[in-house]
Amino acid sequence: MIASAPRLYFAGAGRSGIGMGMNAMRFMHLGLKVHMLSESTAPAVSYGDVVIIPSGSGSTDSMLAIARKVVRAGADVIALTTAADSPLSQIATVSIIIDAAGKQSSHRGSTVQYAGSLFEQAAILVLDSLFHAIWQANHLEKDVLWARHANWE
Repeated sequence: MIASAPRLYFAGAGRSGIGMGMNAMRFMHLGLKVHMLSESTAPAVSYGDVVIIPSGSGSTDSMLAIARKVVRAGADVIALTTAADSPLSQIATVSIIIDAAGKQSSHRGSTVQYAGSLFEQAAILVLDSLFHAIWQANHLEKDVLWARHANWE
């Protein structure tokens, strides 16, 4: 879904949004047309595009509003969340469930880290793993990817 999308968009609020910026850069290195939805220069999402949306709870209002809007535009949503039964998971085309404690919950006992740190870190690593799988499947040399990197030195 990611590799064949006309355009790939990343969304995210707070720390999750910062992490998505890291992943957006990685997928750009693959030669994909990549945008952050938070950037004013991002083109409108349209049919066939893919939007990646992280939300630990799966109920962050701003991320739900984005998901609903891009689905109406004909785009697919990939959700990263801790909650399989969340509103975001129900909207998404694909949900990747990350077993991590949410910001307000420590009942899972899966981490001693503060707030949603484990979810945010895991979301970055899950997407970096997908990047790596696409990179390897396309047999691209590292130099090809690096040539797509802005070099301001």
